[in-house]
Amino acid sequence: MNRLQANLCLLCVTLCWSMEAVLYKCIPAEVPAFATSCVTSCVGAALLLVAFYRRIWEACRANTFRLFSGCLTLAVISAVYNTLYLIGMKSFDVASGAFTFCMTVVILPVVLLTIHRRISPETWVSVLLVFLGILLALGPSLKGEQLPGLGLMGVGCLLRAVGIVILVGMAKRHDPLALATLLELFAGVFSLFGWLWQDPRLFWGLPGSRSLIASWAIYSYFIVAIAQALNVFAMKRVTAANATIVYSMELVFAIAWGALLPAAVVDRVQVTPTILLGMVLVFTGSVAEIFDFRKRRSQHEGTGMEEIE
Repeated sequence: MNRLQANLCLLCVTLCWSMEAVLYKCIPAEVPAFATSCVTSCVGAALLLVAFYRRIWEACRANTFRLFSGCLTLAVISAVYNTLYLIGMKSFDVASGAFTFCMTVVILPVVLLTIHRRISPETWVSVLLVFLGILLALGPSLKGEQLPGLGLMGVGCLLRAVGIVILVGMAKRHDPLALATLLELFAGVFSLFGWLWQDPRLFWGLPGSRSLIASWAIYSYFIVAIAQALNVFAMKRVTAANATIVYSMELVFAIAWGALLPAAVVDRVQVTPTILLGMVLVFTGSVAEIFDFRKRRSQHEGTGMEEIE
């Protein structure tokens, strides 16, 4: 798998993830955020384990301590930022929520500079385009009562940026299917503790809703099992900054769903000229990163990137 193929895989992952904002709106408001994180992560991990149990078992036996300790760290980060995202999304509509969560693309370069990682000039241009798109689309619509939700999602974006840096490093050293499965399994277990703290009744405290079951099923299969496995595979051939910029396409897809899907499925999004221009800027920045038109990636971005079997 070369870099372009990896970026296209990340684009497919982003398409799946873009349904998060839509699915969150289909989940009843009284369902705890920890419950959604717990159930979808555990079910997604179980699906991967059933399909690839032998390969996962062999990978775990070969790299037990490093694999498990790394996955535990990532699981804590993942469980926390997913929960913050779920809570913060309640303050925003689909469009604003998608733009807010993509602020990771701005935070991640700061994280990389903090740990003395080099970022190519072309990547900085892509980051700037995405950032301008977010400011243009989100700024005029932001209200005072949304600031607490914005703060929660800001912390979530910081944790997500740190998690991406760690995941990229681990994906180059461990089997991607084992890594994806353990990551989701541990994230589900940590979310279970939060769910117990929030509502000890667990499943008995949930509403009997077909919408909830359908949303959890779709989330577990497409967003957790398929998207996470494909995401870790692609991480072998990309950098953290590269991956985050491609992830920003999530908001373009999410707004498209909000504008095109019927009101019975999701809160409809009114695509204003500023949102449209913001989407164009984000799309331009992402496409420039995906296809790398100038072909001037530094040598360090290819170091240690093994071919996927």
